[in-house]
Amino acid sequence: MNIFALFETRVREALESLTRSGRLPEGLDLSRVVVEPPRDASHGDLATNAALVLAKEAKQNPKALGEALAEELRTDPRIVEASVAGPGFINLRLAPKVFQDVIRVALSEGENFGRGQMPGGPVNIEYVSANPTGPMHVGHGRGAVFGDALANLLAAAGRPVTREYYINDAGAQVDVLARSAYLRYREALGETITIPEGLYPGDYLKPVGMRLAETHGRALLDQPEHEWLPQVRRFAIDAMMAMIREDLAAIGIRHDVFFSEATLQGENGGKVAELLDALRQKGLVYEGRLPPPKGQLPDDWEDREQTLFRSSQFGDDVDRALLKSDGSFTYFASDIAYHRDKWLRGANELIDVLGADHGGYVKRMQAAVKAVSDGQARLDVKLCQLVRLLRAGEPVKMSKRAGEFVTLRDVIDEVGRDAIRFMMLYRKNDATLDFDLAKVVEQSKDNPVFYVQYGHARRFSVLRQAREALPGEDFSPAALLADADLSVLTDPGEIEMMRLIAQYPRVLESAAAAHEPHRIAFYLYETASSLHSFWNKGKDLPQLRIVNPTDRNSTRARLALVEALGGVLASGLAVLGVSAPNEMR
Repeated sequence: MNIFALFETRVREALESLTRSGRLPEGLDLSRVVVEPPRDASHGDLATNAALVLAKEAKQNPKALGEALAEELRTDPRIVEASVAGPGFINLRLAPKVFQDVIRVALSEGENFGRGQMPGGPVNIEYVSANPTGPMHVGHGRGAVFGDALANLLAAAGRPVTREYYINDAGAQVDVLARSAYLRYREALGETITIPEGLYPGDYLKPVGMRLAETHGRALLDQPEHEWLPQVRRFAIDAMMAMIREDLAAIGIRHDVFFSEATLQGENGGKVAELLDALRQKGLVYEGRLPPPKGQLPDDWEDREQTLFRSSQFGDDVDRALLKSDGSFTYFASDIAYHRDKWLRGANELIDVLGADHGGYVKRMQAAVKAVSDGQARLDVKLCQLVRLLRAGEPVKMSKRAGEFVTLRDVIDEVGRDAIRFMMLYRKNDATLDFDLAKVVEQSKDNPVFYVQYGHARRFSVLRQAREALPGEDFSPAALLADADLSVLTDPGEIEMMRLIAQYPRVLESAAAAHEPHRIAFYLYETASSLHSFWNKGKDLPQLRIVNPTDRNSTRARLALVEALGGVLASGLAVLGVSAPNEMR
């Protein structure tokens, strides 16, 4: 039950009534009309911008139009007050029964409350996609958590979602991995090695070298590089991906598809060659010269005729090269082929979750997706900013195992999955995140993950208190739904909780539409805070205690309210991939 959608329909009906009566012209564009919470809760329960956005097209004064619309809305028994404010906003105050009905629906639907049928076709979300050259670091973790929560969010809103990992198992970096692993193989056979600059020095490759020695004995030593390199490369990639999958599992992240970059470039160029043929048929490939990049020229800059894609025709700044000077495909060509493959598999919306250093990638890939799909698919690229890892305010030193960074697994082992996931999502993805290992495990209001989980646990603690105080009573959601008198919920704290519960379907829908799971984290903190505040009021004012053995009616009504609010907390935590404990220890 989304009261915002419900009353947006009512506003549109009122506008149609004004049109039928001749007070509004026909054919007005209602696409910008919204119903949302007012900026100040004291102004009412809902607000609509209808008069403000329609006044110019209707050639009317916005306040006068607002008064006419408010007059029409006042005929609805569910609306107890409709007032015009400022330049034409209409604030609505709803009858208590509206919110009581929301609580009943929330009790009836449980954790399914607020989940909807968001319009749109299948979505493909590609996230993590860390190069399989070593363990995941904390920066990878932020993109992983963000992508996974976004997938949960879109699925909760009703979209079919495919979760995908792109394995970068082609190109120079995996050859570097193979040579690094080969050195560790020689080390495992008893050689003393020195790791030259340009190879990976981390100790994480020692077990790979040992397994290579166990599998091949000394046989690889007798082979030239062109023979042992592909064998070691595949072995090392598989080992790295196994390690990455373990790290992802430890933080509760899963993928439906692991797509290999190497499979794009099969016999006769594979899917990348198919892409070039498709672009040529559309007249989107030509031979030409690119202007030099602005600023200092890179060392590999070549002023030569190249095979180019007309990406500027689709919103990019310049056209882009598809072939290198040696005739091999550019990374961009492979990336286009990969995104074309996603679209051909049925996704009409593609989302890439990438690190902040990929900002220059956005326009060109959006242009490419538009070109290969004839505008039928769209790409949204979500960039995740850096994570600064601290302990009590001081920077954390690098991991001994990784050699150059702190591994994600080190952080999981220290603070746990829930703290990482919630705090990674408690800040918008494009803002730098300070992650303090000491603060995220504090049991205080200043630690959002603890405060929200404590709110959910309080749902069960009050239920246990009620069963002790009123033995034999049935406090199941079904029983509370059947006989709780919600009309006794009149305290401002109770009304605030009802309002927040009523907002959940809208928060879920708007967060999904904007691809912003941090909105769920913010909402959960505000909602949990409302429960904690009401609980604390009850300690000072006995008449506001949730469990009152001398007042069965208020106890059952408040338990119904807490159960509904707890269901919303559990639902939101599930979207974030964070556990909803029944008690805190």
